[in-house]
Amino acid sequence: MAMGARIRELLGAERPVFGFGMKLEVAIAASRAGGVGIWGCTRNTPEEIEEGVTRMQDALGDLPWGVDLVIPAGMPETNDRAAIEAQLPPDHVAFVDGMRERHGVPDDGLPGLRSRFVRSEETARDQLAVVMDHRIPLLALGVGSPTWAVEQAHEQGSSIVSLVGRPSHAEIAIRAGADILVAQGTDSGGHTGPIGTFTLVPLVVEAAEGRPVLAAGGVATGRHVAAAMALGADGVWIGTALLASVENDPSPVLLDKLLAAGPTDAVISRSVSGKTFRMLRSAWSDEWSADGAPEPLKMPHQDILIGDLLGQVQRHQVASLVHEGAGQGVVHLREQETVAAVIDRLVAEAERVAGQVRDDPAGGGG
Repeated sequence: MAMGARIRELLGAERPVFGFGMKLEVAIAASRAGGVGIWGCTRNTPEEIEEGVTRMQDALGDLPWGVDLVIPAGMPETNDRAAIEAQLPPDHVAFVDGMRERHGVPDDGLPGLRSRFVRSEETARDQLAVVMDHRIPLLALGVGSPTWAVEQAHEQGSSIVSLVGRPSHAEIAIRAGADILVAQGTDSGGHTGPIGTFTLVPLVVEAAEGRPVLAAGGVATGRHVAAAMALGADGVWIGTALLASVENDPSPVLLDKLLAAGPTDAVISRSVSGKTFRMLRSAWSDEWSADGAPEPLKMPHQDILIGDLLGQVQRHQVASLVHEGAGQGVVHLREQETVAAVIDRLVAEAERVAGQVRDDPAGGGG
């Protein structure tokens, strides 16, 4: 079977590459390049999601695409920031205030993406309601696949893509009704688990009960794509590989950091959301890992604790603290390219490597 044939049959995608981006333009470009664009909109308001999904439908027509929401279990019932703020420990608040002072972050009085609303059941249901009104092709769910969300999506004809970091998570997602599984290795940027991609992918393939599996985590070159297919994956999910793209439009400070990153510069920290999160190393992660730093709070309290400061760091481009969720594949970013150029390069190299393996399976080179 040709590379990506199963994804082509299921979704109509020319290439077995799911391109994830927090910016709408990245997802649109990924679908236009023959892949499957996934817009990460978990930090957007229902009104913003309404506008964004409408734009995707208008831009992409019958091309495959989807949105990604993070709906973890155990969140508060209501979107009540004041209630969460009242529970923040004074020592943690003082630590964040100290970071602001040490790094000269202006306090503009505005919230950040993580603090303008509380990650809650109320918020998740409001976001999902907007998404379901549009009958989207794919709904991707990270950090849990709640049955109520899966059932709503299936009722509207949407397929569920579940991101899993352990074989046990795959089994839970299957019971909930997942249609496609993403084996997200610890190499991944953003929320991630403890198992490496090479170990995780075959385990999820075995647990998938015939469902398609995508490999995620460290996929940044065509060699990675070819290796993922050899491990049994039907396609790949990329995000870090698109961080430096023209469509993602990183700030000059962030772009310089992305292109300069070395193999140990994508570190895991709970300082952003309260859950394990792989990110580009900066003074932000260093501060939270230093001796004497407080232990990060659980989600959503950590979101609210740091959200205003993080938003102000980004708006004012405080260079020492600027960072981004990024996987270990960041080391392979060499220049700024379009999303289409990245996907073209990955697929061409993967096909070339796969052809070399077929021609010389023993690897002897003649």
